[in-house]
Amino acid sequence: MATLYLTEQNTTLHKRDNRLALERQGRIVSEIHDFQVERVVVFGHVQLSTAVISHLLAQGIDTAFVTLNGRLKGRLVPLESKNAPLRARHFERMTDPVFKLTLAKAFVQAKLANCVENLARQQRNHPELTLGDAIDFLSALGTRLERAADLNELRGLEGTAAAAYFKALGSLFRRGFTFEKRTRRPPTDPVNALLSFGYALLLNEAIGALASVGFDPYFGCLHEVVYGRCSLALDLIEEFRPITADRLALNLVNLGIVEADDFAPTDEGGVHLDDDARKRFLYEYERLLTREFTNARTKTRTTLRRALHEQAEALQKTILEGTPYAAFRGWH
Repeated sequence: MATLYLTEQNTTLHKRDNRLALERQGRIVSEIHDFQVERVVVFGHVQLSTAVISHLLAQGIDTAFVTLNGRLKGRLVPLESKNAPLRARHFERMTDPVFKLTLAKAFVQAKLANCVENLARQQRNHPELTLGDAIDFLSALGTRLERAADLNELRGLEGTAAAAYFKALGSLFRRGFTFEKRTRRPPTDPVNALLSFGYALLLNEAIGALASVGFDPYFGCLHEVVYGRCSLALDLIEEFRPITADRLALNLVNLGIVEADDFAPTDEGGVHLDDDARKRFLYEYERLLTREFTNARTKTRTTLRRALHEQAEALQKTILEGTPYAAFRGWH
C-alpha cells in the first residue's frame, strides 16, 4: 500500500472503475489502481471529483490537503471516531498536573536521546567531526530534565537542548549549505525549508495516527493548548523529528539530492522547494518512512510510519490504563 502524493498543479483526480486517474485539461497525466492507495496528500491546487471523495471516505483512506510547503489546510475524514471513552479519559488525564508532567518528560527525554544518537551516528561515520561537547552537553541535560518540577521548567530545558542540538546539526551540512539557527514561518534558508517541510509532513501523519485510535489531536501536554494548534500531535512527533526530518535534510543536502538552485523565494520573505525538488523530497521521505528495521525496544520489525502509529496506540494505553508511556527510541 502506498501514499499518493498529488503535486501536479491545476489537475483533477477522477475515479474510473478501479483506478484513480489524474487529469489536466481532459488528458490523463497518470493513473493508479485504487486498492494500492493507503493515504492521499493533496498539494496546492488539485481538485478531487465527487466520486473520488466518496471512495476515499468509504474506504477510510486518510486524506490531507496541504499547501505547497506542506502546511496542513484540512483533512477529509469519515465520521468522528466512536472512541468517546478514550477522549473523555484523555481530557480527564490532562487536568492532572503530575500525569501531564510525567508524560511530557517522556516525550522530551526520547527526543533528546534520539538527538544524541543522531549526532553520535554522524561522529562515528565521520571521525574528523568534533561533536563530543554537544553530545556530552545534551546527555547531561537528560538528568536535569528528569528533575524538572513543572512544565515551564521542562519547556525551558527543552529549548536549551534544541538550541545546542541545532548548533551541532548546522555543522554537518556540506556542499555550500549553511544552517545557523532554526527559523520558520517562513523558513529563511534552504536547510530550514527542508526541515519545515519534513516537520509539516510528519505532523500530518501524527494527526492521522492519533485520529485513527480516537484521540483529539488538539489536546496535548508538552505543547500548550492554543486555539488551532494540534498540540498532542506536536507532542507525539517530538521523539521522531531527529530520526526523520533532520536525518532526511542531511541526506538530501550531503548526498547531492537537492541543490542550492532547487529553492525559490516566497512572497513572505522565505524560501521553499521548487516543484521538481519537492518530488525528489517526497520520494526520499517515503523511502525513509517505509524502510523496515528492528525496533530497539520491542525487537520487532517495523517502519518509522508504522512506529508512529504504534506510539499512538501506546499513548492510548497510557491514557486508559495509566501505564508509563514507553517513548520511541529506535534507530536503523
